[in-house]
Amino acid sequence: MKRIALGTDHAGYQLKEVIKAHLELNGYKVIDFGTNSEEPVDYPDFVRPAALSVVKGESDFGIVFGGSGNGEAMVANKVKGIRCGLCWNEESARLTKEHNDANVIALGGRMVTEVDAVQIVDAWLQTEYQGGRHQKRIDKLEMA
Repeated sequence: MKRIALGTDHAGYQLKEVIKAHLELNGYKVIDFGTNSEEPVDYPDFVRPAALSVVKGESDFGIVFGGSGNGEAMVANKVKGIRCGLCWNEESARLTKEHNDANVIALGGRMVTEVDAVQIVDAWLQTEYQGGRHQKRIDKLEMA
């Protein structure tokens, strides 16, 4: 059973809850780092622990949420070993896994519909990293 870490601020809370229910319904173990309401909070307090969970091997992948997803992707990418891609449609989700071996994705609750978000998550989780010519780029990311 794959373990998925979730982290969000208040702007992504509703979308996190939708994705959490979808993941659990489909047999994933969800590790929810919060937040747990729409009360204003600072996203680094919830996104960083989710990203660290992936790096430590406590989670297999992570999904982080916010209003746009931009700040959340920035925080996640500050954690050494994380490759977080901001996704806005199924194609961006597939490519971030195929080419970048993204172990975390960011979604904007104000940018995508709930239906689109479910499709994005499914596309990302079902896609395999292609390796090959992409690996040398991944190696360079790890040196940055």
